[in-house]
Amino acid sequence: MRIIAALCSFVLGSLVLLLPGVAQADAPFWELKPTGTDARLRGLSAVNSQVAWVSGSKGTVLRTTDGGRSWQSVAPPDTQTLDFRDIEAFDRDTAVALSIGEGEASRIYRTNDGGRTWRESFRNTDPKAFYDCVAFFDRWRGLALSDPVDGKFRVLSTKDGGRSWQLAPTEMPDALEGEFAFAASGQCITTSGNSAWIATGGGAKARVLHSRNGGRTWAASDTPLPSGAAAGVFAVAFRTPWQGVAIGGDYLKPTDPTPALALTRDGKTWNPTKQAPVGYRSGVAYQGRSLVAVGPTGTDVSRDGQHWSKADDGSFDTVDCSHTCWAAGEKGRVGRLSRGALG
Repeated sequence: MRIIAALCSFVLGSLVLLLPGVAQADAPFWELKPTGTDARLRGLSAVNSQVAWVSGSKGTVLRTTDGGRSWQSVAPPDTQTLDFRDIEAFDRDTAVALSIGEGEASRIYRTNDGGRTWRESFRNTDPKAFYDCVAFFDRWRGLALSDPVDGKFRVLSTKDGGRSWQLAPTEMPDALEGEFAFAASGQCITTSGNSAWIATGGGAKARVLHSRNGGRTWAASDTPLPSGAAAGVFAVAFRTPWQGVAIGGDYLKPTDPTPALALTRDGKTWNPTKQAPVGYRSGVAYQGRSLVAVGPTGTDVSRDGQHWSKADDGSFDTVDCSHTCWAAGEKGRVGRLSRGALG
């Protein structure tokens, strides 16, 4: 979006969340992993407990292969002016990074040697397009999302792991007046199985667009989240092609108590929850059946999506979980979820 352009290396059965009556000594907490940068890191891809990639402002792309003890600067050359808002990694060597912005600022790069070399695989030439996020179904098939062009969201597709991208021939519903996607956490598009979802805001309603066939056809569903010039669904995450979560709020009102969370059990119908994190949240991820949500005013955790507890007050913009959860945000802040007492 043009305005904003604006935890979990343990088995699910042992995950203990900050619920009433649970001692804090047993709760998850973030182990901060200094990165040596002051860039704002909104792109994140958690490969495992040892390997993670992060990306962000000032052309920043970092990689760790030792659990965050050290980080390597592995950005594509001559990209210091770009803002890498999303990154998708397949392993310690292979990753696809997306920079955002109008016109040629929207680009996609790919590496298969740990960032030693990169190949630019897409550069936007349409001044009306603005790419926000990217997601993959598997190592080969992926989608990249642009804000609406001529009244419809635009989608690129790849079938070769991001080596090349083509404008996807999609059947897309009309965008609402003022509707767009938020490039806040690299989570405005996500996949599960052969399904994909797009998170939107800015219009009269906050919606989620969904596809059941790899992104060829799309349908729109309303959500109960607030929507406005700076509000809507900022992130979507799915545990299965049917069970998912949408989260967001208003980034200009980060402590607004208005609930901004919805769940789906069929992949298309969104319902409010009994409880929601307080304040704007830009990122969310599943760890098994549990959920982790992050934003500028803290981290919240939940066993079931219906009941939430505050786990941390520090600022993060995005979160991603494999067997381990990682989070990233402003001033180079990165954390890896562990267990023990909260500081």
